[in-house]
Amino acid sequence: MTDTDTATSSATGLSRLLFVGAGVMGAPMIRNLKKAGIPVVAFDARKEVLDGLAAEGIDVTADARAAAREADVVVTMLPDTPDVRAVLMGEEGLGAAMMPGSLVIDMSTISATGVKEMAGALAERDIAMLDAPVSGGMKGAVAGTLSIMVGGTAEAFARGRPVLEAMGSTIRHVGDIGTGQVFKMCNQLMAASHIQAMCEAFALCRSFDGDLELLREVLMGGAAGSWMLENLGPQVLAGDTSAGFRIDLHLKDLRLANEAAFDKGLPLPGLAMATTLYLETRAHGEGGNGNQALFRTFDRMTNQAG
Repeated sequence: MTDTDTATSSATGLSRLLFVGAGVMGAPMIRNLKKAGIPVVAFDARKEVLDGLAAEGIDVTADARAAAREADVVVTMLPDTPDVRAVLMGEEGLGAAMMPGSLVIDMSTISATGVKEMAGALAERDIAMLDAPVSGGMKGAVAGTLSIMVGGTAEAFARGRPVLEAMGSTIRHVGDIGTGQVFKMCNQLMAASHIQAMCEAFALCRSFDGDLELLREVLMGGAAGSWMLENLGPQVLAGDTSAGFRIDLHLKDLRLANEAAFDKGLPLPGLAMATTLYLETRAHGEGGNGNQALFRTFDRMTNQAG
C-alpha cells in the first residue's frame, strides 16, 4: 500500500476493498479506485487478466474468499444474476467469509428480485448491501464518469459513496435495495430504443442518398440529439461492430426489463420491438459485437447492406 493509499484509506475508513470481476467495465473501474488511492485488491477467474493488472501495479488475488475476510467492502461487477449469486451466496460464497459489519456493493446489472433476496441473506450475517448498476459504457468506466444508480439504506449509501465517487461523476441514491436495478432497466430500455431510432433514421436518409455524416451533425444540434448518436453514431457510420457493450449483454438487460414488465402486467411495445430486433441481430451471429451492431439488422431489412 502506498502513502497515498494510506491517506485515502484513513479518509474513507477503508482498510481493504475487494473488487470481483475485471472485465471490460470492471478493469478500468479498478484502475480508477487505485488512482483515487483506495486500497483495492482485484479478483477475476481469468489468470491472464490478473497478471495484466498486476503488471500495472494493482494488487490482485487468486483467493477471493481469503481477501473477503480482510475486506471492509466487496464490489462485484459480473455478467448476470446467477454469477453474482454464485460469488456471494452459500457456504462457499464470499458472504460466508466476510466479517459482520462489512458492505457489499453489486455494480452488475441483474434482477431486482435477485438483489433483494441476496441482500436479505447477507443481512442475516450483519452484512449490508447496495445495488449500484452503472451507465456510461466503457468510455465512462475509463474516464471515471459513470452514472451510478444506487439502491439500499441511507446508511449503507453513505458508507459506500466514497468508493462510488472514485468511479462515477453522477451518483444518486434512488431508493431501497433493488431500486438501482429498476432504474437501470429503464435506462437500458431507452438506450435500446435510441439505437433503434438512430439506425432507422440512417436507413431512411441513405435511401435518399443523403449525407449520413451531415445528418448526424444536424441531428446532434436538435431535439433528436442523444448519447447514442454522439458516441455510437460514428461507429455505425464506419461500419464498426467492435464490442464495448455487447449485444448479448444488452439482450440480457432487455430480458430483465421484459420479465419485470410481465410481472407487473405492463404492456411496453417499444421494449418488445427493441428486444425482437436485438434477437434478430444475435440470430445472425452478432451477439459478441457491440450493441451498435444493430445497424446490421436494418441493413438486412432495408436491403442496404454494402
